[in-house]
Amino acid sequence: MASSTFGLIVPHPPIFVPSVGGDGRRKAQASLDALETARRALDAYDPETLIVMSPHAPAVYDTFLVDTSERMLGSLEEFGDPTSYSWEVDTQLAEAILSAVDIADIPIAPREADERLRGGWLDHASIVPLSFLDPEAHRRVVVLSLSFLALASHRIVGRLVRECAQDLGRRVAFVASGDCSHRLTVQAPAGFSERGKEFDERLVRIVAAGQLEELVQTDPKLAEEAGECGLRSFVTLGGFSGDDPVPTRVLAYEGPWGVGYLTALVGQDAVSAAPTAEEDAHVEVPYEPRDPESEIVALARGTIAWRLGRGEQPTAILTSSDYPAAAGAFVSLHREGALRGCIGTVAPVQPTLALEVQHNALEAALHDPRFSVMTEDELDDLEISVDVLHPPEPARVEDLDPKRFGVIVTAGQRRGLLLPDLEGVDDVDTQLEIALGKGDISASEPYRIERFRVERFH
Repeated sequence: MASSTFGLIVPHPPIFVPSVGGDGRRKAQASLDALETARRALDAYDPETLIVMSPHAPAVYDTFLVDTSERMLGSLEEFGDPTSYSWEVDTQLAEAILSAVDIADIPIAPREADERLRGGWLDHASIVPLSFLDPEAHRRVVVLSLSFLALASHRIVGRLVRECAQDLGRRVAFVASGDCSHRLTVQAPAGFSERGKEFDERLVRIVAAGQLEELVQTDPKLAEEAGECGLRSFVTLGGFSGDDPVPTRVLAYEGPWGVGYLTALVGQDAVSAAPTAEEDAHVEVPYEPRDPESEIVALARGTIAWRLGRGEQPTAILTSSDYPAAAGAFVSLHREGALRGCIGTVAPVQPTLALEVQHNALEAALHDPRFSVMTEDELDDLEISVDVLHPPEPARVEDLDPKRFGVIVTAGQRRGLLLPDLEGVDDVDTQLEIALGKGDISASEPYRIERFRVERFH
């Protein structure tokens, strides 16, 4: 079991900062909320020093760097924010890390040794997380630059950082700054790669399971094709955190602009320090469902309740083997027998089914265009079901059964979908008529039929 440590995985897009992103940053609200949870956990732990590994700090291919300047200074001026940011450096710890890594025969150097490495300069991937986690600059920092040596060497450096802090009796937190894949969609800054989702799905699974040593085994080609920037920071945090399994809590994962953002607590101290519902100033009465329900529905309900201010954010994990690792899912909401919202995905768009359900639950409650935004007073009599979809398969009319199979009809770019076993949909003709209507497809034009099986959970 891992020793007790405090670590954070945090993204670093400048758009998160209010003076840069304005209202547009709210598209990543899940990450913003997760950073607030991380800050409150950090305040509860109250470390003396924040060790930041940044993938955008000046780097040397075959050497780690540590900044031993007395103060770090920087700004986000290139992103439109001229504010000057500054943190004092824990020079004693920085020098200890420099010495320990050198003794371990791993190449390392002080940034001040070469003026081209801009000693004392703070990059945006350090400023962004620090501006959320320590906005008043009350704590000292040590900024590490990654190298492009083997991933295993990063894990060793993480362990040495922990040992140096322990030797000095220093209470520290390790901040692993890094985004995930930059190639999740065709609109992504680095373009699209099918392997982007594969990389992020693997990363979230490993972190959620606390098996951080698996990160060392990441296929270099996968990492390159995904266009990631945080892997080496995360591997180093794994070494800092100790032996697997490491207690973890995934706070958020999303990719609103085609770049994956993961926020997570890593280490027993971090997980233990996270705020509970009772400690949340915005929570008066934690929301609890009245009747026992399946784990996946409880996750959907808890996610909606959290967003409406009635409880803490549930961890995006499903422990039962009843569920696939990833799948399309529909979250349906009813009140007093009437539909109140329904949003879903035919195929998975999130790395895990748990994240798929959380995303679709919030979409159904807050963004279904047929309904107003859900309010807190609607929670108590809210009925929720979750449909987990099997992959669709080609079908003919005679293959359909509205009680057993959902149906998808497609004509060009138009598509209509209908879930199975719906009240009032008792025959194939009715099922097809409704599905065609939803897709604005005429029954007289050619269209393609697919069917899919569904597992419904209450």
